[in-house]
Amino acid sequence: MNPTIESFTEKLTAARAEVAKVVIGQQEAVELSLITLLSRQHALIEGVPGVAKTLLVRTLAHVLGVPGGRVQFTPDLMPSDITGTNVFNLQANSFTLIRGPVFTSFLLADEINRAPAKTQAALLQAMQERVVSIDRETHSLDENFTVFATQNPADSEGTYPLPEAQKDRFMLKIKMEPPARDEELSLARRMVGNNTPEGALAAGEVRAVLGAGELASMRAALDTVTLREELTSYVVDLVRATRSHESMLVGAGPRATQALLLGSRARAALDGRDYVTPDDVRGLASAVLGHRLILRPEFEIEGLTIDEVLSRILEQVAVPR
Repeated sequence: MNPTIESFTEKLTAARAEVAKVVIGQQEAVELSLITLLSRQHALIEGVPGVAKTLLVRTLAHVLGVPGGRVQFTPDLMPSDITGTNVFNLQANSFTLIRGPVFTSFLLADEINRAPAKTQAALLQAMQERVVSIDRETHSLDENFTVFATQNPADSEGTYPLPEAQKDRFMLKIKMEPPARDEELSLARRMVGNNTPEGALAAGEVRAVLGAGELASMRAALDTVTLREELTSYVVDLVRATRSHESMLVGAGPRATQALLLGSRARAALDGRDYVTPDDVRGLASAVLGHRLILRPEFEIEGLTIDEVLSRILEQVAVPR
């Protein structure tokens, strides 16, 4: 095994173990979150209340040794509440920048679809360029700046659906399902026993696995993961197939191709391999492509789902040997 990837895998295995101390179950969500971070992208987390969406992001920030912030999105939230604003300082006779919560490493945008489009758009420049403009001045954000935005799929009252352009800026969508019975039973026992997950995190029972700057070096390690030319072509063909499928009104764009390539490389490294396989690509197809696709109304009325279409496309596109 490549020694760089071996060290990489050891640290990420330790990180998963620390996260598991407070986040019960949700192994797939943890893996997809790590893939997002290692690819230096952003993720949309979807799930009903109480499935540990917020706790997952807070725990990851602690375990990976980076600062995190949280914004509760509401209908009256203004763009300046996110980016910050210049305030006149009478003593200094000049304006002073009061930085908003966007100046952090991991930003949890809680219930992002509860804020109007103007406020949602305040994140677009930050997500794409990792800079923000305040009063015509541009300010750089942390190199690890990552947005984890949550939304409740079952709650539509008082919400503003994310525009397609903003959804496309999220590398993938993480669907967090309610825990299995044994996991929920374990959580119930911890609550009764006064050993809550939140309490464990606050009490310092979860240790930081990475130090300052190590996340950047781990990202650099992904450059040693081999991605064969035929696999690159396979990813391109998969994404292009979503645009030509008869049931699709809107297919995935070029940003989806980039996300699938980067994510597949990170998934291989998490698995301890220094090469990407077709299974890495296929395993991420739904998370990367699903939120970017729009079905034609007539197919949606018939009950066809995005996941079913993706399954058909995966069957139709030839897998490289």
